[in-house]
Amino acid sequence: MPKGSDLLVAALENEGVDRIFGIPGEENLDVVESIRKSSIQLILTRHEQAAAFMAATHGRLTGKPGVCITTLGPGALNLTTGAAYALLGAMPMIMITGQKGIRSSRQARFQIVDIVAAMKPLTKLSRQIISAKTIPAVVREAFRIAEEERPGPVHLELPEDIAAEECDDVALIPPHPVELPLASPLALDRAAEMIIKAQRPLAMLGAAASRPRSTSDLAQFVIRTGIPYFTTQMGKGTVPGGTELYMGTAALSERDYVHGAIEQADLIITIGHDTIEKPPFIMGDKGPKVIHVGYQPANVEQVYFPQTEVVGDIGASLRLLADRIEGKIPNAQALLPLREGILSRIATRATEDRFTPQRLVHDVRAVMPADGILALDNGMYKIWFARNYRTRVANTLLLDNALATMGAGLPSAMTAAMLYPGRRVMAICGDGGFMMNSQELETAVRLKLNLVVLIIEDNAFGMIRWKQAVDQFPDFGMTFGNPDFVRYAEAYGAKGTRVGAVSEIQSTLEQAFAGGGVHLVVVPIDYSENERVLVEELRHRLPAPPEA
Repeated sequence: MPKGSDLLVAALENEGVDRIFGIPGEENLDVVESIRKSSIQLILTRHEQAAAFMAATHGRLTGKPGVCITTLGPGALNLTTGAAYALLGAMPMIMITGQKGIRSSRQARFQIVDIVAAMKPLTKLSRQIISAKTIPAVVREAFRIAEEERPGPVHLELPEDIAAEECDDVALIPPHPVELPLASPLALDRAAEMIIKAQRPLAMLGAAASRPRSTSDLAQFVIRTGIPYFTTQMGKGTVPGGTELYMGTAALSERDYVHGAIEQADLIITIGHDTIEKPPFIMGDKGPKVIHVGYQPANVEQVYFPQTEVVGDIGASLRLLADRIEGKIPNAQALLPLREGILSRIATRATEDRFTPQRLVHDVRAVMPADGILALDNGMYKIWFARNYRTRVANTLLLDNALATMGAGLPSAMTAAMLYPGRRVMAICGDGGFMMNSQELETAVRLKLNLVVLIIEDNAFGMIRWKQAVDQFPDFGMTFGNPDFVRYAEAYGAKGTRVGAVSEIQSTLEQAFAGGGVHLVVVPIDYSENERVLVEELRHRLPAPPEA
C-alpha cells in the first residue's frame, strides 16, 4: 500500500520532474526514501538558499517548474530569498517543506514556525497538505499555478505523518497543454494604426519576452517589421544579436547612450515589459506614446502608463500584429541612423591594457560561443555586462534585475551546466556575492559539472561603495578581506587560477574551459571607469532634440 510520500514522488514524476534540489531533514525521511526508489535525482546542496536559486533557474530556462525540498523551520526559512527571487523574476518553482506531525504533537513546538503563512507573500500559493489522498490533485494544481502567467513559486508543506500515511492507490492527474488566449482584433487594429502612423517607432524587449515559448515569434516580428529595438537587462538575447536593428540595452534608467534613441522616439512598443524590473526608461507627459504587448495587462506605475495594450500570448499576438503592419510602416527605420553612434560609444576602450569592466566584457565575449551561457551575480559588473555584452541566443545572459539579490550567480550557473552539459557555462561573481554561496563549489565538484567561475575581485561591496562616492558620502564600511581564492577552489577539489596580466584573460578562460571540470578564475578590476563613464561622461550627454 503506497504512502503519502510515494504519491508525492509519483505525482512529481507525472509532471516530468527529473531532479530535486535541496537539503532534506528528519521530517522528510519518508520522501527521501520514495525519491530513492524513483527516477528522480536528489541533488544535495550545501545551503537551502542555493537549492531555491537552482530550482528557480531550472524554471526560467525550461519553462517547467524546478523543484526544491527542505525540512521544517530553519531549513524552510532559508528558502525565502529564493522564493522572492522566483516571484519577482517570474520563474516557475515548487518548494516542498517538511513539518512535524499534525495529528499528534510529541515534540511540542520544537522548531515549528508557520511556514505556510511566512511563504504566502512570497509565492503564488502556499498550502499545507492534510491528507495523503489529496496529494495528486494538490501537486497538479501546484504545477498549473506555478506555470501559468505570470509564472512564479508555489509552496507545499508536507507534514511527516501525512508523508508516512498509508492509503489506497490514488489515480494521478495527467498534465494537459493550456493555450493562452490571443489579443483581441480590436486591440491589434488599434496598435497597428499607431505603429503605421508613428514617425520614429522603437521596440523594447522586456523580461517576459525571454519566456522559451515566445522567443522565435518575437524575433520574426522584429525582422518582419524592420523596427529597431533595444532591450531591458532581462530581455537580452530574445532576438539574435547579429541583427542590424539592435540599438543597445538599457542598463540604466536614463541618460545612457541608448536613451538618445528613446528620447527621440515618438512611439515605443514594449514587448514583455514587467515593471518588476528596474525601469529601462522613465515615461513622462512629453515623452513617447507606449504600446504594451504582454501576457498580462500592464501594471500602471508613475514611470510606466501605456496608452494602448495588446494582451495575450505574446508570440501568437505578435504574428497577428506583424500580419497587419508588415511592409506598411513608412518610418520603420527612422531611428536606425543613431545605432552606430550608440554602439560605438558603448564599445570604446574595450581593448585597453587595463583591468577595466569594458576589457573584461570584451574578453569574456571572445571566449563564449553564441550558445554559451553567462550567469551573473549582482554587483557593479552587472551594469557593464548588461550594457556591453552582445547576446545572440535567448537566455544566454542570466541576470537578475528584479530582486537583484547577491548569491545567485553560482547556483544559477550550476543549473545551466546541468541542463546544457554540451555548452560553455560561466558564472560571473563579485568577491562579495561569491562568498555568499561559495560552499556550492563542493556541490559543483561532486556533480562533476563543467563550469568556469570568474571572480571579479575588488575587496569591497563595489556597487554600494560606488553609489556612496557618487552621493558624496565618505568611503566607509564597504571593504573586506578575501581568502586566497586559488587555494580556496583547490580545497574543494576544483582548479584555480589568478590572472596576473590583462593579456592573460582570454587565454586563461580558454584553458579553463578546455580543462573541463570546475575551474575558478580570479581577475582584479579597475572600477575607476564607473565614475568616468557612468557619471562624468553620461552627465554631459544631453538629450538630442527630435528630428523634424
